[in-house]
Amino acid sequence: MTICLIEDRFDPWVEVSQHHQTRLRQQNHCGATAVFVGTMRDFNEDTSVSSMFLEHYPNMTENQLHIIVDQACEQWQIEDILLIHRVGYIYPSDAIVLVATWAIHRGDAYDSNRFIMEQLKSSAPFWKKETVADSSSVRWVQRNTDGYTLKKTETEL
Repeated sequence: MTICLIEDRFDPWVEVSQHHQTRLRQQNHCGATAVFVGTMRDFNEDTSVSSMFLEHYPNMTENQLHIIVDQACEQWQIEDILLIHRVGYIYPSDAIVLVATWAIHRGDAYDSNRFIMEQLKSSAPFWKKETVADSSSVRWVQRNTDGYTLKKTETEL
């Protein structure tokens, strides 16, 4: 399992490919890989945003990320996990987080990946400060989105 907190931009697809080639190439029993990449949007709460500063306390955050990964490993049969999370200054279209899970079966890969991502959003100690695009004002993000959009009912389609 690999967990990294980084300040620099990264290419999530290169990271997944390199991790797979170096760590899993000889493990022919992995039948599924699930990948989630979170990127910064240029808006939040109907306001344009030009940048974000993602603050954390290194030891506290790293410990919580390990707890989340350990919980996932207890619940699903996972062969490997790659978790990369940005901190510091982030700009629209930058990758913020990468969660990749490898498992023998797709259910374990999908479910563990979703669990890790939702736990990151709800329990990992990160604090977001956004710079509003049309001014130089900053604001702390008070809450994270729940990750779902409203689904249209059959009558609305």
